[in-house]
Amino acid sequence: MGALIEFREVCKFYKMGDSIVRAADHISMQIERGEFVAIVGQSGSGKSTCMNIIGCLDVPTEGVYLLDGRDVGKMNKRELAEIRNELLGFIFQQYNLLPKLNLLENVEVPLMYAGVGLAERRERAKAALERVGLGDKLRHKPSELSGGQQQRVSIARALVGNPAVILADEPTGALDSHTSREVLAMLQDMHKAGNTIVLITHDNSIAVQAQRIIRLEDGRVVYDGDAHAPQAMVQSSAMGGMVS
Repeated sequence: MGALIEFREVCKFYKMGDSIVRAADHISMQIERGEFVAIVGQSGSGKSTCMNIIGCLDVPTEGVYLLDGRDVGKMNKRELAEIRNELLGFIFQQYNLLPKLNLLENVEVPLMYAGVGLAERRERAKAALERVGLGDKLRHKPSELSGGQQQRVSIARALVGNPAVILADEPTGALDSHTSREVLAMLQDMHKAGNTIVLITHDNSIAVQAQRIIRLEDGRVVYDGDAHAPQAMVQSSAMGGMVS
């Protein structure tokens, strides 16, 4: 069986005025089922572009992206939405919770899109909120919670569909250091439970929570290996580029 996530010479080019910006420039990588991988880079490195492609929110200009063996670049918008809902759980920096819905309803949203019936939706959403320690706040609105609690709701929402991949985009970016540690510990627990975690971050101290680091600069991979090897932290002084 092949890798869960595979980039083969993936490129993403944007035209800006008369010039071409190479947001991803012939990136090749494989992420196996059950790995915890951090994709790391400064603004302009291409990490957000990679996240959008991995998350089926965008498609390569050139090259091939295979998700669970399926060629994402050949999919139409409906197929992209289906594979996104089936295989991916998202954790965002800004939580992206719906303010008018209570926590239970927020966590149910991906299951609603997947066509899961109401009784099963409720049961699974409740179990996911209990897993992140919010089983006593099911009827609360997001505005009644702290930032850390809101991020835990978004983790429950990411988990509720039992996705193949949890894609965490700067998940601690809006949190204080104590709450950040709690969220990272939850990601570790999810990994130990068998989830595949892809963490997108600019912060080396966050990246070392992963087993493996893929470091990007100017749309290219400059390191791919053990997160705790000394060279994993080496960065060049050239951090140029316009697209993150």
